[in-house]
Formats: sequence, structure tokens, C-alpha cells
Amino acid sequence: MEKITDLTLYGVSEKIRKKEISVVDVTKACIARIAETEGKIESFITVCEEDALINADRIQKKIDAGENLSPLTGIPMALKDNICTKGIRTTCASKMLFNFIPPYDATVSKKLKSHDAILLGKVNLDEFAMGGSTENSYFKKTKNPWDLTRVPGGSSGGSCSSVSSGQAFFSLGSDTGGSVRQPASLCGVVGLKPTYGLVSRFGLIAFASSLDQIGPITKDVRDCSIVLNHIAGHDPKDSTSSPRSIPDYTQFLKENIRGLKIGVPMEYLGDGIDHEVKEAILKSCQTFRSLGAFCEEFHLPITEYAIPSYYLVSSAEASSNLARYDGIKYGFRSQKFDDITDLYNQTRSEGFGAEVKRRIMLGTYALSSGYYDAYYNKALKARTLIKESFDKAFEKFDIILGPTSPSTAFRLGEKTTDPLQMYLMDIYTVSVNIAGLPAISIPCGFDASNLPIGLQLIGKPFDEGTLLQTAYAYEQNTNFHTRRPNLEGRD
Repeated sequence: MEKITDLTLYGVSEKIRKKEISVVDVTKACIARIAETEGKIESFITVCEEDALINADRIQKKIDAGENLSPLTGIPMALKDNICTKGIRTTCASKMLFNFIPPYDATVSKKLKSHDAILLGKVNLDEFAMGGSTENSYFKKTKNPWDLTRVPGGSSGGSCSSVSSGQAFFSLGSDTGGSVRQPASLCGVVGLKPTYGLVSRFGLIAFASSLDQIGPITKDVRDCSIVLNHIAGHDPKDSTSSPRSIPDYTQFLKENIRGLKIGVPMEYLGDGIDHEVKEAILKSCQTFRSLGAFCEEFHLPITEYAIPSYYLVSSAEASSNLARYDGIKYGFRSQKFDDITDLYNQTRSEGFGAEVKRRIMLGTYALSSGYYDAYYNKALKARTLIKESFDKAFEKFDIILGPTSPSTAFRLGEKTTDPLQMYLMDIYTVSVNIAGLPAISIPCGFDASNLPIGLQLIGKPFDEGTLLQTAYAYEQNTNFHTRRPNLEGRD
């Protein structure tokens, strides 16, 4: 018999609507699942059990009174712990914010709350969203539900592991260079990075402001479109928020993609990609061709410059954004200092982890006098060229297809001593953020070790509809998204 926690968001929403199950029972099932699995995968930093049950009871009374339901009404979910939640600790998985309780909600938090989604808690990430394995957290190292000796990816590893393991029906993550898509690939779930400006960043604690974007993590594409419907839209509190009207993304969930033009960059299938991943991607092309889509390889120039451009731009912005953490206004403060300058030095030395310090130093160096033109300015020029190469590709293609990650989940500790190897895990994802494009990762296979493989689809700006339709058509003709990890009896 299928467990409640194995259901999709849409599936459990239908059961709530038909009164086949109560919101309280659904919430209790998720809390029990967290209690059962959290010791193994360590997804959560903060669990809001009492609040979740109080809200479940309140929402069930509204349903019983005949009030109109949203598709998210009564659905338990988790939020990445860099998204502000009023009255609930928000840490960015950092010692620097170990005791920070925001006085306000992020716009996405507020929207989900207004639609009566139930917050189960805040989930783990790489500190300040800097990393690709969720091993850089101050609090814990999250495990991959498919293999507890492997990483879930990052930086939204807690978000993806919580959905993959059935602890939550959906989660929100942030994606600066692949931080929603790469862990979605490694955990066998769906992860969408929307077009820059489609979803408000107000209340998202900044890493790199020109790259960050909040996106949904779900079990399938239908669920993804439902969540996107409820978080997208203009926000006057975010100066980068797009004013365009938002369609109903569920209306794009159609299987007919006959005539769709799909491009596959040759650079994405060259050196460095695992052979099982490459094979799965090529098989997905065959699936699309069988559905009547046009699928062709092409050259996507300057792909090799995406990683260096991304790490220079993102680190420069991180250096600026993280300057505010000085031990004066809020968060961690060192207890040992001689004067105000020493207070700043000691607080930042003790409060930030190694990866955050590494990126602050790189960013500060790139922005410093004498090096700005040689590094940061060149990275900005490369960014423009990368965007132009995508613009040219989209003159011919509707969708660009490739792997999300060059390999499946790697072992815990395998890449922690070699930051460059860790950075290369983002080789297929960072260019999407550089160009501000939408992209989705969906399951497309499993390797010989039964680890999930992710397929990345990249769309034109604000064309999430075509992206979701393409992903949905693939999903309806495969069954990879229906498989769930088995955590029973594993330690």
C-alpha cells in the first residue's frame, strides 16, 4: 500500500479536497516520516512540529466550514534556511546567523502562508548557499536518500533530500549557479530555476544578487507547475522583479510537443561527463524524437568560460553582500577582542566557514584596485558573450537539452579537499544563471549503483510554459520520476 508521504503534492491535495484524508493526518504523517528518517539523512536545521500541527488543525476547520481551497491548502512543505520566516530561526547554515530570528517573512514565505501551505521547518544547505554538496553547513552534513554514504548535492541539499525521502511534499530552494537543479538531479526529484525576476528575492538572504533566484523542488512536473503558480509574480519590494503578468502554468501540461526544436550542445557531451550520464541523455533525445520533436546537436561557444566567469562574478557579489556581518547588529559576535577593528576581524574569522571565507577573499581580490579590470571586468564581458551565445541558439531552438550534472552523487568527503573539482560539478548549470534563463532538472535514468541521473532543459526568458510542457511530455512517457528511495532498515 502506498504511504501518504510517497504521494505527490497534487495527489494528496486531491485527497484533502475530496475529504478522503484530513490535513492533520497528512501533517502527522510527515512529522512521523521526519522522526523516522531524520537521523539518517539530516535534512532539517529547525523542525516546527508544534506550529505545523496547530496550523493543520486551523486549516482543517476552514475546509470543514466550506471555504475555498487552494491546491496548496494543507500541504506540508519545507523551506531552505536562507529564506526568511517571521518568528522562525533562519540561519543560512552558518554560525554567523545561528540565533537570527527574522522579524518578517520573505515574499515567497508570505505567499505560501496565504495559501495555507504548512511549514514543517527549515532545511539544511551549504553555508550561505556556497557549495555543491551540503557539506559546508555549520550544523550538519545532509545525506543522499538513495545512498547514505553520498552527498545530496548543493547548496539546496536539505530541500532536495527532504522531498526525495518523503519528509515534505515540496520545498523551495535558491539557485545561484545550479543550487536547485544539481541537487535535484542527484536526489532524483524535479528542480526548477525560474527566469531571473519571475520570483521575488525579497527575504532571500543574498549570496550573489544578480544570479540568485528562488525555485520549487517537487516530485514531478505537475507539482512544480502548481508551486510556481503560487510563488511567481511581481513584487514591489524587489527592484529586480518583473512586472509581466503570470499565466496558469498548469495549462501547459500537455503531451503534444510535435515539431518542438531541441538543441543539444556538443560541449555538454564532451570530456568530463560520466559515460552512464551521457548514455541517459542521448536516450532522452531518442524519447523526444519519438514524440515528434526535432533534436539536433550544435555548438554553444564559450561554454568553457562559464565556470571562471561565474565564480568571479558571484564571489565579488558575495564579498559585497557579506560585508554586513560584522557582529554589531545581529547574529554571532566574538567574545574576545581588543577594539572595534579586532571585533570585526574576530567575529568574521570565527563566524564564517572555510568555503565562505574562500569566496570572500576571491571576490575582494577581484574587486580590488589594480585587479578589477583584469578579473571582474573581464568576467562581466564574458557574461555578456555567454548570454549572446544563448540568444543566438534560441533563434533556432525552442529548448536546449543536456545533463544537469556531469556525474551522479559522489561520496561524502570525496571532493572537500579539492574546491576546483567541486566547482566543476556546476559546469552545465552556471551559464543559465549568468544569462538569467529558466531551466529545469528532471529524472532521466539511474546508473549501475541505482543513483539518479538528471536531465536539464533550458528555455527562453520567461518561457517557463514551454519548459514545463517539454518536461511533462518526457515525464509522461517515462517512469523515472515514480521511483522512490528505500530508507527502511538503512543506517
